[in-house]
Amino acid sequence: MACLPLAAGFAMISGLAHSAYAAATSSVAVQPNPDTSRRIGIIATVEGAPGPFDRVDGHADYRVSNAACTPLTPVTGATVVPEQRVPVTFDRQADGTFRAEVVLAPFRDEDYFGQGVCHWALAGVVADFHRGLVDFSPAIGLADAASSRTIVKHFSNASYRNADHARIDIGADKPAAFNNPQDTFAIQLRAMPASR
Repeated sequence: MACLPLAAGFAMISGLAHSAYAAATSSVAVQPNPDTSRRIGIIATVEGAPGPFDRVDGHADYRVSNAACTPLTPVTGATVVPEQRVPVTFDRQADGTFRAEVVLAPFRDEDYFGQGVCHWALAGVVADFHRGLVDFSPAIGLADAASSRTIVKHFSNASYRNADHARIDIGADKPAAFNNPQDTFAIQLRAMPASR
């Protein structure tokens, strides 16, 4: 039987313990919040794309905002903050404009681990513009959404044209990030009050 060096053996055990703990905390059985009235609208606007997209959808990411409510991992003593991803439907509003409604608090704040109430919060929203095997994925974080800041991500038209290679393209903050800044398009994301 081969022997592992002590450090490698410890790293392997630590990694296995962390992986098992992470799986347990990330799959916590969160309870739905019966009050889903707090919502925001997310508007996604495409400017200058070289053609249409196959479909537009997205997701909202939520995480526990107070890590103290989660237990420490065995061995490392770190915490793994629970996260949840919820699909978001973007509806076409006009040519190049799509709108989604996102629930701010879809999960109930509860004591999931016996260490105090865990508070769920929206971390951000991602809009996924699909073209062939490419997923153009601009995102807006909670701070930007709460301050009604518009997020603009720029994408290369070459990335759009080469849609037969699977990848996620998160874009760049400025067209100058590309070799040919004029050969780009943009997707804007902004938050607004929900229509309800």
